[in-house]
Amino acid sequence: MISRRDVLKSAALGPMAVVSPGQTSRRPNFILIVADDLGYNDLGFQGSPDIRTPHLDALARGGVRFTSGYVSHPFCSPSRAGFLTGRYQQRFGHENNMLFRLGDPDKGLPLSERTLADVLSANGYATGLIGKWHLGSHAQFHPTKRGFREMYGFVGGGHDYLDPGSADETKKELLLPIHREDGKAIAEKEYLTTALGREAAAFVRRHTADTFFLYLAFNAPHSPLQITPDWLDKFSSITDPKRRAYAAMVATVDDAVGKVVTAVRESRLADDTMIVFISDNGGPRENMSSNRPLRGTKRTLWEGGIRVPFVMNWPGRIPAGKTLDEPVTALDLFPTVLAAAGIPVATDRKIDGIDILPYARGKAAPKRSLHWRAFGGAFFAVREGRWKLLVADGKPPALYDLKADVSESVNLAAREPKIVARLESLRKSWNGEMVKPLWPDHQFDLRPETRKALYEDQ
Repeated sequence: MISRRDVLKSAALGPMAVVSPGQTSRRPNFILIVADDLGYNDLGFQGSPDIRTPHLDALARGGVRFTSGYVSHPFCSPSRAGFLTGRYQQRFGHENNMLFRLGDPDKGLPLSERTLADVLSANGYATGLIGKWHLGSHAQFHPTKRGFREMYGFVGGGHDYLDPGSADETKKELLLPIHREDGKAIAEKEYLTTALGREAAAFVRRHTADTFFLYLAFNAPHSPLQITPDWLDKFSSITDPKRRAYAAMVATVDDAVGKVVTAVRESRLADDTMIVFISDNGGPRENMSSNRPLRGTKRTLWEGGIRVPFVMNWPGRIPAGKTLDEPVTALDLFPTVLAAAGIPVATDRKIDGIDILPYARGKAAPKRSLHWRAFGGAFFAVREGRWKLLVADGKPPALYDLKADVSESVNLAAREPKIVARLESLRKSWNGEMVKPLWPDHQFDLRPETRKALYEDQ
């Protein structure tokens, strides 16, 4: 039932439709599962030779796998700002990670922005965040102020896995207390990824009679590389100790996803629930991830920084076992979810994503270009069809044919000047709509030589 409070909240958020209280058909539930710093090649269905992920593999077999699935940014906080709003984060200045200062009132997802949880909550959905936030630690940016009615997690960008439940007051990002929406610290005893899976499954069971949106944001397999001995023992065949720990951490994510899917199935909600799985960006070197066959890593605009595992599963509503290679982006999730819920997209702001359900169901993908900008304009990328243009630190543009050369090994700019010119024109037009970053990147803007090395040694 839609309450008067929901109607008033919807009006305050702007022109979005509230579903009629007399609507009889059940609207779908939505579960968005996000891994953190996951390598493109590090899942079974992505071809990993050494990491077993049976639960995620089953999701992929039962749904649509987008092999050219992208995020809109090559690292954590801006990527999340993008897919939760459906807008390029450069439109509102959220282009960089923040130097973590607990309670900083100046750094967080701008209050002018409306999240997917805002819209769904205003339309009668139960909304919950389990896990990582990383969109501002001040009270005004808190998840419960951005559309999430329930929470179990932490506001920073990372967390200790083995000792997640300290109730001590601290300003250290990795040791901030886990808390719920009431703000009280939780004395968590389980391995953190396992706890997040437990809480997500409990959210599903708690809201069986509701329509819900669950945002399950793992911080794994992001550093620190911490894992329990029982999980590490499962990967004794991997000799490199860091890779072994990383593989085990990925397996804990898979296990937690399995618990959530089991809760959906046992609650008889499988046919009514769209589940999407992505990573927030490509894998970095420091956690021993693998982005093969892609070039580059997290923080770069090579494919290895922005192309991610991307699965959509919705039994009976989209095909099972289908693989699609036309480009899609995590920005598409915002309008796709609203279309599936029968909620019109607001017209008071530019939404950069599109509804990709027709494409998943067999229609031709629309012609469009996708854009990326990092570090305030030091790096750009544009993809249109098979072509990708990369502009790095003022160097001449490089052009790649991703259909023939997914590893970006052959620069075709000299051979295809007309294509370069067209993509350069698209890049400049798009960039003219964006704004400057609201804050500098604490690591790479302040040390440009480190930033340049990201691209020069790939």
